[in-house]
Amino acid sequence: MLKSPLFWKIVTLSGAILLLLIPLTMVRQIIVERSDYRDKVDRAIRQSTSGPQNMVGPLIAIPVTELYTEQEDNKEIQRKRSYIHFWLPESLVIEGNQNVEARKIGIYEGQVWHNDVSVKAEFNAERLSELNHPNITVGKPFVVVSVGDARGIGVVNTSQVNGTSLAVEPGTGLNGRTQGIHIPLPDAGWAQQNLSLALSLTLSGTGDFSVVPVGRNSEMTLTSNWPHPNFLGDFLPAKREISESGFKAQWQSSWFANNLGERFDGGKISWQSMPAFSVAVATPADQYQLTDRATKYAILLIVLTFMSFFVLESMTSLRLHPMQYLLVGLSLVMFYLLLLALSEHIGFTAAWIIASLVGALMNGVYLQAVLQGWRSSIVFTLALLALDGVMWVL
Repeated sequence: MLKSPLFWKIVTLSGAILLLLIPLTMVRQIIVERSDYRDKVDRAIRQSTSGPQNMVGPLIAIPVTELYTEQEDNKEIQRKRSYIHFWLPESLVIEGNQNVEARKIGIYEGQVWHNDVSVKAEFNAERLSELNHPNITVGKPFVVVSVGDARGIGVVNTSQVNGTSLAVEPGTGLNGRTQGIHIPLPDAGWAQQNLSLALSLTLSGTGDFSVVPVGRNSEMTLTSNWPHPNFLGDFLPAKREISESGFKAQWQSSWFANNLGERFDGGKISWQSMPAFSVAVATPADQYQLTDRATKYAILLIVLTFMSFFVLESMTSLRLHPMQYLLVGLSLVMFYLLLLALSEHIGFTAAWIIASLVGALMNGVYLQAVLQGWRSSIVFTLALLALDGVMWVL
């Protein structure tokens, strides 16, 4: 077997394929580097505008001071503790109109979204019955709306409680949760009646937009001009419509499903881990993902091409030098490098077509000299274009 020319031909071609893994690996490394540059642009846009937004609220924070007694050394000792009692809405209705705009840095592009958010919440005063105790003193309450990145808060257009306009202050007014806004309530009469809150503001961000459904019954409707939403989080939309001009989605939830009513009962509140209605401005598979996926089939393309030449040698008296195999293989690797370069400017599909035609033309001219005739060269060129077409489908 070691003296068989066929054996050594197969060994030589296998070695040539292994050698071609080196430039192919280098091309894949370039794809990773270009993709990293794109990710840096996304981070730069996020740092210069605002990041993902997680909106919690509105809810009413009530400072509470409670006197209680403890037994110590057979004596009753009176102690005092202070905490925040959260009054959650019975119903919460949020409507948003999202406009997504592209921001370019060089050849790279990111997205920034702007939401016009309208909030309506209803608070039931009967929920405050546990605070009607002689040992409990309540302070001045305030409405809290928390967000993930306060830089995205634009204009707060309206803020009304029971039809009365109230001033909006920066920060949530809560220790350890400073990003957001708060609305101080009037001193008198707030606990003796149900409250209706209406709030309208603009909120900008990048990536995710999520709303925690703090209401006993919560609904959110979001309309956007972005045609590639990524619905994530703990709740999928109950209804959604997606078209080339954008999407419209509606969410619904209640305390029966999310148990949020108990998450605000004392103790440390984990604001970031609460279940939420969420949607992300997702970028469809970009040229880097598509090119990287295409390179995974590069070895298959090279092997099929080499097999075609090998069958041709077996059926005719024509003999090809291993270096000629390598040159054709290198041209196939260069196809992916050209594909990457062009796709950054003209899109993946157009880049694939042009790279395929350039590669076919280059190989066709070279194979005309190697195969000693245009007829065989044209046949192999058409076969190579057909393989490119199959790889595009894959």
